[in-house]
Amino acid sequence: MDSPSDLTQDPPLVTPREPILNLPRALTAYVVLIAVIHLRVVLPDDWDNWIVNLFAFVPKRYDSTLMDGAFPGGTPAKIWTFVSYSLLHANLMHIGFNVLWLLPFGSALARRFGAVRFYLFMAVTAAAGALAHLVTHEHALAPMIGASASVSGAMAAAMRFAFVRGGFLSFNRGDAEAAARVPALSLSRALRNPRVLGFLGVWFGVNILFGAFDLTPGAEGASVAWQAHIGGFVAGLVLFALFDPIPHVRDDVAPALPSEPVDS
Repeated sequence: MDSPSDLTQDPPLVTPREPILNLPRALTAYVVLIAVIHLRVVLPDDWDNWIVNLFAFVPKRYDSTLMDGAFPGGTPAKIWTFVSYSLLHANLMHIGFNVLWLLPFGSALARRFGAVRFYLFMAVTAAAGALAHLVTHEHALAPMIGASASVSGAMAAAMRFAFVRGGFLSFNRGDAEAAARVPALSLSRALRNPRVLGFLGVWFGVNILFGAFDLTPGAEGASVAWQAHIGGFVAGLVLFALFDPIPHVRDDVAPALPSEPVDS
């Protein structure tokens, strides 16, 4: 028989388990879309090649000396391929490599921006990468595919708030939602931050090295469009403020007192 003291005790609290892979829905949908589109590889080769030619970014498509109809899609394809190429990939390793980098940085960005802003941001950085590729590979016939420019843009944008106190790469981070919503640094302040500068140096060095020596996993001997990566990265870093719904840290705000350290 229970004693009176037993009857008045509160039931034990059950701590909810954190999911092992807790991705925001916007990012999950983006990855699923890429995976579904990649099912094109099970189609006959002629169909697969037609899809690539229709949706990949081909600099030669913009050659004014070509007659209409030289590439499938005609003039409209000159517009949509600035973005559609980023949803095509060469193989599963190519997808895996991009998704691996997108999981931490894209997750933080999707939580911060919300779905609509996140998708628009990925499209804009993809277009910036395509533009950089077009400028540096004018008249090239080889198609460019892959989300690397958008992934690079997401990484750059995340640097604007990743190292702020409470950010997802800081020493004093909170949960995923809180870490994604800390006030971001202004561009000028970010470019004076030692951690951001260190990240920029490593990122540019690795991309130039991998591009120069074709070391990117999944490339399978194809040249790596590292200029597109840089185009997406620069666009993500510079255009972040246009998409960010959260007020930034002002440049004229005095630094915290020594007793209140701020991750720099």
